[in-house]
Amino acid sequence: MAAPRLDGVLSDHAVLQRGQPIVLAGEAAPAETVMVTLAGRSATVKADRAGRFEVRLPALPAGGPYDLTIAAASGAAVVRDILVGDVFLCSGQSNMELAVRDAQDLIPDAHAPADEQLRLLTIAKVSAAAPLARFAEQPRWEVASPDSAPSFSAACFYMAQALRRTAGVPIGAIHSSWGGSRISAWMSDAALRRAGGAEQADLLALYARDPAAANRRASSIWEDWWRTGSGDRLGQEPWQPDAQLAWQPVPAMTNFETWGVPELANYNGMLWYQREIEITAEQARGPATLVLGAVDDADRTWVNGKGVGGSSLAGQSRVYALPEGTLKPGRNVITVNDDDVYANGGMTGPAEAMRLSFADGTSMPLGTGWRYAVAKRLAGAAPRVPWDDINGAGTLFNAMIAPLGTTRLAGIAWYQGESDTGIPGYEQRLTALIADWRQRFGTPETAFGIVQLSSYGAPSFAPSESGWGYLRDAQRRVAAADPHAGLAVTLDIGDALDIHPGEKHEVGQRLARVMRAALYGEPVAPAGPAIADARRAPDGSIILRFQGVTVALHARGSNQAIGFELCDAAPGTCRYASGTVARSEVTLPSDGRPVTRIRYAWTEAPATNLVDEAPLPVGTFEVPVSSEQ
Repeated sequence: MAAPRLDGVLSDHAVLQRGQPIVLAGEAAPAETVMVTLAGRSATVKADRAGRFEVRLPALPAGGPYDLTIAAASGAAVVRDILVGDVFLCSGQSNMELAVRDAQDLIPDAHAPADEQLRLLTIAKVSAAAPLARFAEQPRWEVASPDSAPSFSAACFYMAQALRRTAGVPIGAIHSSWGGSRISAWMSDAALRRAGGAEQADLLALYARDPAAANRRASSIWEDWWRTGSGDRLGQEPWQPDAQLAWQPVPAMTNFETWGVPELANYNGMLWYQREIEITAEQARGPATLVLGAVDDADRTWVNGKGVGGSSLAGQSRVYALPEGTLKPGRNVITVNDDDVYANGGMTGPAEAMRLSFADGTSMPLGTGWRYAVAKRLAGAAPRVPWDDINGAGTLFNAMIAPLGTTRLAGIAWYQGESDTGIPGYEQRLTALIADWRQRFGTPETAFGIVQLSSYGAPSFAPSESGWGYLRDAQRRVAAADPHAGLAVTLDIGDALDIHPGEKHEVGQRLARVMRAALYGEPVAPAGPAIADARRAPDGSIILRFQGVTVALHARGSNQAIGFELCDAAPGTCRYASGTVARSEVTLPSDGRPVTRIRYAWTEAPATNLVDEAPLPVGTFEVPVSSEQ
């Protein structure tokens, strides 16, 4: 047995959280006695029969550097240059992942000499069906420098750098994010269940034990969804080998929008693909492997009417194991449902990669001979499998968060949501994630900074329903209900043409404000102006009251604040409105029609101008209107 080793993110140059007991877990020889020493304090523990141990050291104030030693009969190890200060976790999707070198605002500070009191750690992108005790790729802490900073998360780096200057203690920043990921992928089993995701949690747990059984169950769930929505009778569904659809030959295994078929030129929806093959008795004997190539976006696949797999990972090759008994001598039918939800779509191969490999060592090319039919449009989104990495449920938590283990945190920064627009329940999921991460890595008061989605896309010329509007408002409601959370509004620093706005220095500064208020108790408004309530005045006008205002509100570049909507309870009743600003209030005149709610910045790329003197913008919101007291 080698020397004992520690789990989590403890390596040379690490930062440990000040003011909280230091709990370290690891592996040693079974029943071996292990002694850990840090800053002149030691603790001894005996490993269990599996070799696992956990040792607790008393809390330390900010300071260092220290060396930590771990010693046992099997050997000893030393972790050097450890600081004690405040540790922050930054997570989310691509806008958190965007590196300093890719941000448009290359602030000279990123190229400043090394700061020994600022340490950076990046977690590798890995997914897992069950929680991992250790990271698949062990991360290493680095001192912030012109060499380490450029590849680090820009939003996280600039937040940590700002806090280094104001907090006066060592800062450790842990970056764990993955572009395109949904929030459900970052949630633990417990958090998923708390937010109503028990079915997904159960299915992922089954996949960890028995992938084949989980795939069968996933196919059954998808098939039930299809029959319920389509009205197709059992045995008459499109995935049956003899399905009678309006089949047409597939011109090429490419994006179907390029086939020259007018109906598909800008099509987002489902297509059925089918391929018939003839195989020998020898080829049908034993298991086989079906390689379909890439699919955009999601697929569900059957062979002879039996579900064999499915994925929602756009552009990735599909490889499905076919258990013995799936194939039969003679005619076999492969059916694929392609669900294209955005932009390009279809089975895109490449054709030469598509094949069916048999147990006898032979294979059959599948790059030609397909036919397709446009599918019925069903209400709601099709079920997705929970084991896909970025679109899954728990997959990124299991591999990129759970191995943090006993790491303690002062605060968490969250920049995610673009992939969840249009999916109901974000408020419940984010609330559950926050509570779960605090319980695991901090305290009920651990600061949590939420970046409200920025502006992106074409301008709107009339009020409409907006997935981005609902998502931003869900983020606002979560922050407003949590005394230890704050919202970093970014509507004013978006990019209409790029979903990844490059101005990340200001994002970091605003996240730092959240931490300064929620964690350090500084007298700064953590998120800028926030809506408090909307009241109907006797003359019918609506008075909006804001809190967290620095000095006063202003309508930038105008004497009218724009971006508001007056709405009745029914859908389609919203209309644009502008108002006058006085200190921390905005008054919207009555238009003589019923008003029960007010919306602001309710579109992907809103035109707004309401700021305070910080200057920080007002973010997206929807609030009910009450009668004036």
